Amino acid sequence: MATFEYTARNAQGQETTGTMEAASRDEVVANLRKNRMVLVRLREAKRAKRGARVPTRDVVVFTRQFATMINSGLPLVQALDILAQQTENKALSEVTKQVVYDVESGHTLADALSKHPKAFTALYVNMVAAGEAGGILDTILLRLAVFLEKNDAIVRKVKGAMIYPAVIFSVALIAVVVLLVFVIPTFQSMFASVNMELPLPTKIVILMSQFVQGFWWAVILGLAGTAFLIRKYYQTEGGKLVIDRFLLSAPVLGDLLRKSAVSRFTRTLGTLISSGVAILDGLEITARTAGNRVIHDAVMASRGSIAGGETIAQPLAKSGVFPPMVTSMIAVGEATGGLDEMLTKIADFYDDEVDAAVGALLSLMEPIMIVVLGVIVGGMIVAMYLPIFGMINAVQ
Repeated sequence: MATFEYTARNAQGQETTGTMEAASRDEVVANLRKNRMVLVRLREAKRAKRGARVPTRDVVVFTRQFATMINSGLPLVQALDILAQQTENKALSEVTKQVVYDVESGHTLADALSKHPKAFTALYVNMVAAGEAGGILDTILLRLAVFLEKNDAIVRKVKGAMIYPAVIFSVALIAVVVLLVFVIPTFQSMFASVNMELPLPTKIVILMSQFVQGFWWAVILGLAGTAFLIRKYYQTEGGKLVIDRFLLSAPVLGDLLRKSAVSRFTRTLGTLISSGVAILDGLEITARTAGNRVIHDAVMASRGSIAGGETIAQPLAKSGVFPPMVTSMIAVGEATGGLDEMLTKIADFYDDEVDAAVGALLSLMEPIMIVVLGVIVGGMIVAMYLPIFGMINAVQ
């Protein structure tokens, strides 16, 4: 059995859409005829591919081209059909074809996009809905493209700052494993042949080498198990809150994460409000895309404040997550009626702050990682040479 999507006209000439499970297309046609319906369009529904998330850069290019074609006066369906043919990303091309079918079947563009959350986020869908309602779809799409580009740039900067420490740590781990598995046993055999009393540091390093050689599987299982447990704990509400709060309070790294979160929050909310999305809906979408549970809770508290007739700035200030400058500027924006412009200014400022924080993190991490690597590897080598120094002193 397969699932088919169809569009058909009833006896009154009205078009209806739906899905039907059948063994073949002929069976669908036969069933529609029994119900006195005339088939207009028919296709087999394709199963959504799990994990086929479309990269942000491809969505940005798609959005810019879409905005240009709509602004040039091309009909919506024709523009989407052109994008489906010329988009290089196969997953996005397939999604666009499905969107074309849904739009032709009478759905709004926002409804059609909402069926594909792997490609189009809730923020994207809500902004498109606002653009359709206001008749400014091309303008909204251009705003979306700019927002996605800047948001993606922030994410890449934060990830880039994590790459260098990860590489240094990986090199240190490989060096330690090579020493423990291949180098230390050679020294151990040499010391055993002369039957000499070994210093405590040397004994500790040899015991570590023996443990790794004899129980390497336990080490791997332990590391994998720890990573699995941390991941499972992070998936719980309490665990996510604890870990996210710890990351925000970490020295240097916490400052970077906080500034990137503030930049994302202000730019997302500012873009939504300026596009005509209701502020309560905008706050809910912003909270879902915050990427940090502490930020999420603070934004949702602000949403509850607005629903109760209060301001946004007060609960944000109480959360202790947002700097005083941010909450003060938001309060001014609310008072003057220019909240969207104020949020955009804050986002632009914190984009530069993220650049500075990334530079500070990298400049601090480099000497720290070099010292750590030198202490670990150098300490093991010195520990193995201590008996040799003792032998030389004894001979003298």
